[in-house]
Amino acid sequence: MKEKPKKKKIKVPSAQSHLPFAEVKFDTVIMKDGTLRAVLMVSSINFALKNEDEQNAIISSYVSFLNGIDFPLQIVVQSRQLYIKPYLEKLLKKEREQTNELLRVQIADYRSFVSELVSLGNIMSKQFFVVVSYDPLSNRKKGFWSRMKEVVNPAVTIKLKDERFQLRKHDLDMRVRQIESGLTSMNLEVVRLDTQSLIELFYSTYNPDIAFSEHLPPVGELRVE
Repeated sequence: MKEKPKKKKIKVPSAQSHLPFAEVKFDTVIMKDGTLRAVLMVSSINFALKNEDEQNAIISSYVSFLNGIDFPLQIVVQSRQLYIKPYLEKLLKKEREQTNELLRVQIADYRSFVSELVSLGNIMSKQFFVVVSYDPLSNRKKGFWSRMKEVVNPAVTIKLKDERFQLRKHDLDMRVRQIESGLTSMNLEVVRLDTQSLIELFYSTYNPDIAFSEHLPPVGELRVE
């Protein structure tokens, strides 16, 4: 009897092949086209509670900030359901450690109140990010042919050589400092996301359902195929 020919297994591309970025290192996102990104987490301002003079000052600072930028900038607002499980677990620990019966009952009541309030009100938390990009083609300091040479071969730009990466990162860092200066002038707090924070941000963005229950280990313990 003739053996039936074995069916070839169809290779299904991994989820990583559909992502727009190739690598995250040194607090920087390397896109598959060789361009770079830095992500800043920015605080918010309750504009409505400011008086008229303060509002005018903020608007004036914002206009000056925008006029001083000659490169693309992306503002992202991310809304997520408020995650208070660690806070509730901390309250439960305090409740069990409490020797005073009255305080223990009060902590239990407060814990129950917070848990019910969040579940009924569906309270959302908002995070604000500013994405700073660097594209060799947009760098006006370099000549046209020099800029074209850096992006003409996509296969090479996926894994940038260290020297080329450091040069591009230097230009990106200059832009980041400019953005940080402009935002802090409006009394906003700005923090650049490090490598671990960037990976956690992408993980929670692409896996919103499981990000709460399955947390990522430190960068050094991650295994990527």
